[in-house]
Amino acid sequence: MTNNLDVKKLLYNQCFDFIENRLLTIKSSINDIQEALNSETKNSSGDKHETGRAMLQIDMEKAGNQLNEIQKIKDILKKVDITKRTETVRLGSVVYTSKANYFIAISAGNITVEDKQFYAIATDTPIGQLLASKSVGDEIVFRDEKIRIESVL
Repeated sequence: MTNNLDVKKLLYNQCFDFIENRLLTIKSSINDIQEALNSETKNSSGDKHETGRAMLQIDMEKAGNQLNEIQKIKDILKKVDITKRTETVRLGSVVYTSKANYFIAISAGNITVEDKQFYAIATDTPIGQLLASKSVGDEIVFRDEKIRIESVL
């Protein structure tokens, strides 16, 4: 059995890997669009050429926006301090509740550590906002269900 810091570290590392994989996917997409733009310039002419370039430019802009969003999420993840333990739920907390377990960091979905399920959630998600600043014994109501905080690491 690993200690609390190890659980936090494993959760953090899986969130980091999640973001890195998304970042690589978007960068690959940007490279593909850039290659398509270069190819479109060499091979086409006329209205079809202009339409194709315009669509690729839109795709490039969308990918650029996604890249900016991922960078913002990565910056939030960098602020997570897994070495601190507090009495109240905050960024970097691991929260055990009567319903589910949460890692308050970024929205990265379901993560398994030592056969336990955790939801990696951001502080601005509905459940993240409800849990913020709560402590052991506090209860929240989420989707008409009462949830009790059992432990905060």
